[in-house]
Amino acid sequence: MAWSVVARNLPEHAWNPIHTDAGATAAGYPAAIVAGVTTYAFLTHPCVAAWGCTWLDHGGGEVRFRAPVFDGDRVECVVGTTTEGATIDAICPDRANTPRATLTAVRDAGPPPPERPGRRLPSRRVTLDRLFGWDYGARAGDDIALYECDGIVHPAVWPALANHVYVGELVDGPWIHTRSLIRHHGLGHAGATVDVHALVVEEFEQNGLRVVCDVVIEHDSRPLATIEHEAIVRPIGR
Repeated sequence: MAWSVVARNLPEHAWNPIHTDAGATAAGYPAAIVAGVTTYAFLTHPCVAAWGCTWLDHGGGEVRFRAPVFDGDRVECVVGTTTEGATIDAICPDRANTPRATLTAVRDAGPPPPERPGRRLPSRRVTLDRLFGWDYGARAGDDIALYECDGIVHPAVWPALANHVYVGELVDGPWIHTRSLIRHHGLGHAGATVDVHALVVEEFEQNGLRVVCDVVIEHDSRPLATIEHEAIVRPIGR
């Protein structure tokens, strides 16, 4: 049976106008688009329900956002198995039946990839609490109790931290998260302090300017997650 949830934007996402009704309608959409990291939070639910902390510690996957999920939509997470893990589709029954987003999850994401050449962005030090704490998923609608019980941050915090880099360094005005390849290399514990390092590794035109960053999230110099993060942006100063 598919797990389902009603999609809602979190208050902190209002800094991107596309996640407000006014900003979304100005851009030609019928209502506020739910943040990609929130949709990703929903897609991780079946992985953690099936594999628990094993997946949070060294699993991962690639999420692709294919069509908007709007505030108030009912989202069904439909699971299919693969040889290495699972595919989870986010379906909104009241809209076109094609997946709005798909997570291709693996039970073992392997070691951190080698660093690629790119333009280095300023590193950030962030405490895993408040906006980036264990309750990210609970506030979004993911009802798995493991995060609160074990003091582990939700996996959606990792791409949320990548978004934090984009907001601070790369974008001006509305922007759209399109894809992330996320690898877990350890558990993130609530209250820990992490360092977030990022490189711009690619920029190309496809329905707008797409910027790809490699993001490394470390605790005590040990990687907790590595992310290849892609978004359509309007760059600062343009």
